[in-house]
Amino acid sequence: MLIYGINPILEALRAGSVRQIRVVATARDRVRDIRDLARAQGVPVHVVPPAELDRAAHGGVHQGVVADIDDARDYDVRELVALAEGPPLLVVLDGIEDPHNLGAILRTVDAAGAHGVVRQTRHAARLDGAAAKASAGAVAHVRIANVVNIARAIDELKDAGVWTVGLDAGATASYAQMDFTQPTALVLGAEGQGLRRLVRDTCDHLASIPMQGHVGSLNVSAAAAVVLFEAVRQRRAAGPR
Repeated sequence: MLIYGINPILEALRAGSVRQIRVVATARDRVRDIRDLARAQGVPVHVVPPAELDRAAHGGVHQGVVADIDDARDYDVRELVALAEGPPLLVVLDGIEDPHNLGAILRTVDAAGAHGVVRQTRHAARLDGAAAKASAGAVAHVRIANVVNIARAIDELKDAGVWTVGLDAGATASYAQMDFTQPTALVLGAEGQGLRRLVRDTCDHLASIPMQGHVGSLNVSAAAAVVLFEAVRQRRAAGPR
């Protein structure tokens, strides 16, 4: 898998998943921390022409450095639940196709201390490139389960004792009314269309974020941040469980 940008590569090095790094000569001072950490780990660093990085990054803002990394470990749904410390807090992505939204959600999942992401493999953004850069390196740390069928994955979560809360602009209940201190998976729908009908019907609860202005909803990554940090607030207030 290929990633680019200074912060994503630093985080991948800290996670021990980098195979090799390519930099342009003009960026060598700017990526000194990367070069030092790569040297300490025995990761090869190659100086290459700028055009090579431009091609590798497919036009993305690579900041003069790209890295080839190991593919992320693919967890299954039950592993995400079992590996959680305390009541699981997970995010389920129903067809998020914008890599910048995917990356921003991964960054928020990591920042909120959530325990992992379940994502659909078809009609979904890739984890490398723009998504990895938008995640600011969180892609190297967040546990991810890739599944074919989101509705079936929600059923697996229910069987494992996890309540599922679908975020839906038309829901009458507010997200603030949900009890996020219990094992919970937040289910987020695709940009524009939201949750698909079967996925929406499979969720235990539906909740919305009340809008106070003129727009009808938030960007999916912003919505994820709002609700995840409400979950963090509730869990801190409740104390250890």
